[in-house]
Amino acid sequence: MPYSKVFITRRLPTQLHRLEEVANVEVWPERQAPPYEVLLEKAKEIDGLLCLLTDQIDQQLIEVSKSLKVISQMAVGFDNIDILTATARRIPVGNTPGVLTDATADLTWALLMAAARRVVEADRFVRSHLWQTWEPDLLLGPDIAGATLGIVGFGRIGQAVARRAKGFNMRIIYTSKHKCKPELEQSLGVEFANFVSLLQTSDFVTIHTPLSAETYHLFGEAEFALMKQSAILINTARGAIVDPDALYQALRTGEIAGAAIDVTEPEPIPTDSPLLTVDNLIIIPHIGSASRPTREKMANMAIDNLIAGLRGERLPNCVNPEVYDVVDDK
Repeated sequence: MPYSKVFITRRLPTQLHRLEEVANVEVWPERQAPPYEVLLEKAKEIDGLLCLLTDQIDQQLIEVSKSLKVISQMAVGFDNIDILTATARRIPVGNTPGVLTDATADLTWALLMAAARRVVEADRFVRSHLWQTWEPDLLLGPDIAGATLGIVGFGRIGQAVARRAKGFNMRIIYTSKHKCKPELEQSLGVEFANFVSLLQTSDFVTIHTPLSAETYHLFGEAEFALMKQSAILINTARGAIVDPDALYQALRTGEIAGAAIDVTEPEPIPTDSPLLTVDNLIIIPHIGSASRPTREKMANMAIDNLIAGLRGERLPNCVNPEVYDVVDDK
């Protein structure tokens, strides 16, 4: 007999049988995220919450909950969740790391190649009935093979991108909080560089760092001014790492050659955003992990975290494991 109440903020690409065996499950049926007011009301009566990056799980929402035992996020990142408040309430928060590494690295590479070879522009060109003949100077772009790739953030996804770049005989440089071990650098064929040097040197710059107070608008006017005019920026991390106004100006004025982004600030991108008016930018709707197998694995990992939390067990993937270190003095 189900003994817990669970709210899931969107339909998932997997069956819910395992969860329904241990809980009464309610799934928000709309494409759009549930309004914050709805989440707030649900939080007052649920034992478990399965949410997405687009859901605002803040201090107020967590504190109104009477019986919330677990928050399970179907994503790697968790900047939408007030982790400090959850930890203070001894509520474990789960995420889904590792599973989307290859899918996101693949998409990064797809965006890099599409931007370099101007694939989206070329498609629009043909559909606009402008293709008349083969032309020596039509839609020219840079070479990828032999170019310099700069990777900002060198965790799992950044390293996976580096592995793909080796096949193109690229010079690969990276910047990160921590320098990798020499054996990892050697196996991946990468070099460490400081952020400024990476920007000045790279033909392609790809972002794979988490969003934090330190990385918010990490790319602004000053950073774009340091980059080559021929450089192309790729962002499959978080939209707010790049200042959208600065990106627009850099693209409009030719300060950089192009960009391709899977994430925006805010999301979805406003319909009146000036970024939608520039041709040297590819924008796609946050589909970095959008392969069927990856999304199914993410959903099942989120369910695993949820079930463990409902049972009072340690979450398989917990972002605030310190909740388990608190000793109950009663």
